[in-house]
Amino acid sequence: MTHTRVLVVDDVDLFRRGLRAALSQAGFDVCGEAKNAEEAVTASEILQPDVVVLDILMPGLSGLEVVEKITAVAPGSKVLLLTASESEEDLLTGIRAGARGYLIKDTPFEDLAKSITEVVGGGAVISTRMAGKLLDVLVQLLRHQDFIAPRPPTLTGREIEVLQYVARGMTSRQIGRDLFISENTVKNHIRNILDKLGLHSRNEAVLYAIRENLIDL
Repeated sequence: MTHTRVLVVDDVDLFRRGLRAALSQAGFDVCGEAKNAEEAVTASEILQPDVVVLDILMPGLSGLEVVEKITAVAPGSKVLLLTASESEEDLLTGIRAGARGYLIKDTPFEDLAKSITEVVGGGAVISTRMAGKLLDVLVQLLRHQDFIAPRPPTLTGREIEVLQYVARGMTSRQIGRDLFISENTVKNHIRNILDKLGLHSRNEAVLYAIRENLIDL
């Protein structure tokens, strides 16, 4: 016998009552039910259930809004979406809003019962078909991030040359004399190097250059 308190939310009376009966038969404490998003938020706030089994496709608030509102008024409650929607958009919307699970309504009851227990324990569950779609989205996202990821700062040949001299412990005046440039020009190069790398000292710049194999001691 489980003491998990479950709130069942679905706008189809027959499905909602059938699910409530099945969960009760399985030993769950079905503490309430709701037939629309507004009732779901109110019931969640009053009952503070362990799990809210929620259909994302209901009249009234959008799935994103209802999940966010439930998690706001009942922060200890886990939201498990049980829906007919196999839309990637609904899946991502639910997860982004804070849902801990996304199951399709043809999920066997035994799997649903295990999923409720899983999310109560801090886990997350997704129907097999939806997991594949989620993986595809993540792969596309990672590829996009790789494409747009900021490149490491690029130092000019002269800046690397200056760093090589800095690594030898030479002053700006000495570096300028060897490179036939003014001391102020050397200082400008060093300032540009630090700005590009987001560093604060010559030593930090030298360590960066060594780590990135930009200079050879």
